[in-house]
Amino acid sequence: MGRKTKRIPNLEQVLLTDIGNKGKAVGRHNERVVFVTGGVPGDIVDIQVTKKRRSFLEGKVVNIHEYSIDRVDHQCDYFGVCGGCKWQNLSYDKQLEYKEKEVRENLKKIGHVIPGTFHHIIGSKKQYLYRNKLEFSFTDNKWLTQAELESEVQFTERRGAGFHIPGFWDKVLDIDECHLQPEPSNAIRNFVRDWAIERDLPFFHARSQEGWLRTMLIRVSSTGEVLVVIQFKTELENERIALMDAMAEKFPEITSLQYVINMKQNDTIYDQDIIAYKGQDFIEEAMPKYSGDGELRFKIGPKSFYQTNPDQAYELYKVALDMANIQPEELVFDLYTGTGTIALFMAEKAREVVGIELIPEAIEDAKLNAKNNGIKNATFYAGDMKHVFTEAFVKKHGKPDVLITDPPRDGMHGDVVALLLDLEVPRMIYVSCNSATQARDLGLLSEKYEVKQSTAVDMFPQTHHIENVVELVLKA
Repeated sequence: MGRKTKRIPNLEQVLLTDIGNKGKAVGRHNERVVFVTGGVPGDIVDIQVTKKRRSFLEGKVVNIHEYSIDRVDHQCDYFGVCGGCKWQNLSYDKQLEYKEKEVRENLKKIGHVIPGTFHHIIGSKKQYLYRNKLEFSFTDNKWLTQAELESEVQFTERRGAGFHIPGFWDKVLDIDECHLQPEPSNAIRNFVRDWAIERDLPFFHARSQEGWLRTMLIRVSSTGEVLVVIQFKTELENERIALMDAMAEKFPEITSLQYVINMKQNDTIYDQDIIAYKGQDFIEEAMPKYSGDGELRFKIGPKSFYQTNPDQAYELYKVALDMANIQPEELVFDLYTGTGTIALFMAEKAREVVGIELIPEAIEDAKLNAKNNGIKNATFYAGDMKHVFTEAFVKKHGKPDVLITDPPRDGMHGDVVALLLDLEVPRMIYVSCNSATQARDLGLLSEKYEVKQSTAVDMFPQTHHIENVVELVLKA
C-alpha cells in the first residue's frame, strides 16, 4: 500500500506584496517566500499550498479576506482555469508597472548592467482582441472544472475544442469565447466543434492517439484576410470534404482554407505537407513603413512566424529603428531575422541589410517579402546562427556598422556572443522576449559594450510576458 502524502494546512491571512516568477503573486509566511496563483499584490488571502521547498512555497488562493485596490474584474469566463491570461484580475496600469520592474531588476541583478536611459514601457492600446494567431485543440474528453464536478449535471458529451490546461499535455478546456482574437475566430471554432458533434464524428484522444479532428489554427490579418488550417489525425475523405465545404459556405471571409493529415504523435505541422483546399495558401499582413510613406506587405503562411500582436510589433520595430539610428551608407546585420520583418522595416534607412535565420522556410518567405515590396538592398541566409555567422561570413559581406539581434527565448549561443565581442560592431540593438536571458547576454557583452538605453514594449496584455529593446555602444 502506497504511503499517503500529508496535506499541508492552508496558510491563512497572508498579505501579497509583489509579483514574482512567471507572473505569480508573492507573499511571506514565517519568513518563507510564497508564490501564489490567483492573487494580486495587496490582497489578503488564504492559500492552499501545492508545493513545498526548503526556501519557498507555492500555492493557490482559496479565499480572499481583503481585496487589493489594484484588483479588477476579469472578462473571461474561463479565467483561473485556462492558463492563457493570468493577469486579467490585475489593472492594466499595474501590469505595465510590474513588467517594467521585472526588466529593470533582471538587467541589474542578472546582467549587472544599468542603462544610461531607462525609458518608460510602451503599453498596448488594445488590452484584448490583439492576437492575430491562435491554435485550438480538439478532444474527446474535455476538462471538467471543479464547479462542474461538484454540480449535479451529468456530462455525457465530452467532446470539445479549446486550450490545453496548464501542466497537462493531454487535457483540453472546451471554450465558447476567447477574448484574445477578433472574430470570426470564436465563430469558426464553435461551428467546427458543433458540426462534428452533430454528426457524431471522432475527436482526438491524446493518450490513445486515436480520433479524427486534432487541431485548428486560425490567423486573422489587418488586411481583413483569414487563414484556417484543420489538422486531422487520419483521412476520412468524405467527412473532410463535407466539413471544409460547410466551413467555406458558412464563412466566405476565410480567404485561405487548408488542411493537413498528421499521423505523428505530436501536433507540430512544420514537417508536414499542408494542402490548400480553397483560396490561396497564405494571407497578407500590412505594416506602415517607418517613414509613414506607404506600407510593407508580408506573406504569412501556416508555418510563417509573425508577431502575434501586429499593432505592437510596429511600435517595437519603431523603437529598434530609433535606437539604431541607421545612416544611408551603413551596412546592417539582422541576426535571427525570421521572415525578415525587422530587416525589411529597416531597409529603407540602410545601404544594405543582411539577415540570418535557422528555418529555411522563413528565409524563403523573407526573400519573397523583399521581392514583393520592391526591396533590393536586403539579402537573407538560412542556417544555424553559430555556423553561418562566422568570421568568414563577415569577411565576405563586410563588417556591419549596426547589428540587430532578436534571438529566441533562450538568448544567443555562446559562440555568437564571442564573435560579437571579437567583431566590435559600433552599435548593436538587442530585441528580446525574455529579459532574463537578455540580461545574461548583456552581462557577457559588457566586457566591451555599454547599454546606452532600454525600452520595454508590452506585446501581451493580461500576461506577464514582455519584450525589451536595448541599445549597446562600443566602449571608447
